[in-house]
Amino acid sequence: MELTHIDEKGHVKMVDVGEKAISAREAKAQAIVKMNPETLMLICEGKMPKGDVFSCARIAGIMASKKTHELIPMCHNLPIDSVELDITPMGNDRVYITAVARCHYKTGIEMEALTAATVAALTIYDMCKAVDKKMEISEIFLLEKTGGKSGHFLRNND
Repeated sequence: MELTHIDEKGHVKMVDVGEKAISAREAKAQAIVKMNPETLMLICEGKMPKGDVFSCARIAGIMASKKTHELIPMCHNLPIDSVELDITPMGNDRVYITAVARCHYKTGIEMEALTAATVAALTIYDMCKAVDKKMEISEIFLLEKTGGKSGHFLRNND
């Protein structure tokens, strides 16, 4: 197996995408935040002391996706077309986050979608930690991606 981020001397390198063709790319990632039912109730009723938790988390996720190349050393700076975050209560003690990122570029946008979902989850934690320090962030992973040489990927949960 050839390692694309390692040169012939074993040093880390950024992949050269200069000769690759531009294509439409899309990635969808998820994260789950588990919390006390009382915490989710406060969020849904708009009674969290720090304000509108879901709106703030959406904004944070979008902003983070645009800075992914600054956080992950070998990521390219992508011309992001759009990032959408959906944040939905799940049962009485969880929040389900999905992030969909799109671009037209020479390399994938999976890291941007994963970063958006993760930072949205971290923002929920930050905004609610005063009332619930036991929250858990879990199940962060890529759900689907399209475009590029490797084609379509759809996570199979079997």
